[in-house]
Amino acid sequence: MKARTTLRKIVVSMWTTVDGFVAGPDDEMDWLLVDEHLQKYERALVDNAGSLMLGRITHADFAGHWPSTAQDPDQPDAVRGYAQRLDALDKIVVSASENTATWTNTRRLTHLDPAEITEIKREAGGDIVVYGSLTLVRSLADLRLIDELHLLVHPVFLRQGRALFEGGQPPARLELVSAEPFPSGVVLLKYRPA
Repeated sequence: MKARTTLRKIVVSMWTTVDGFVAGPDDEMDWLLVDEHLQKYERALVDNAGSLMLGRITHADFAGHWPSTAQDPDQPDAVRGYAQRLDALDKIVVSASENTATWTNTRRLTHLDPAEITEIKREAGGDIVVYGSLTLVRSLADLRLIDELHLLVHPVFLRQGRALFEGGQPPARLELVSAEPFPSGVVLLKYRPA
């Protein structure tokens, strides 16, 4: 049997404002501009994915929403199809707590061990997509485990809220892979470590 030579990538996808916030001070996200182009990007991302990696809270939020949406005939076909794809993916929840939500195809990592992450990246399948989960994203960045960072930059200043990254770590240089503006004014920026 031939060994797998190409590692799966960890792709972080994050909706953010021009000033670097991912949510308002009370976790508001009423500033999001969701259009057909953004939805097509999200669908293509999960269609090419093999796994979702989420923190405990985001995993619980997703587990409480997407499985029922996947079965809801009142949902538009595009939304239901996206939900069905999320529901079918392998899920990796990173949580020290054993109190994690029940969701099909979920396994738990108690912490981020770079050697264990490398083994997961060697598994067959598409890339590993990370949504939300700020603590997880920051830990992955600190350990230099993010292979691609997709920022969906919305044309708004929040001026306060939850920042994508906080201080305390040295700067990290990124290399632009692509930039794609959407009619809504959102710009999809894809970066990889320089």
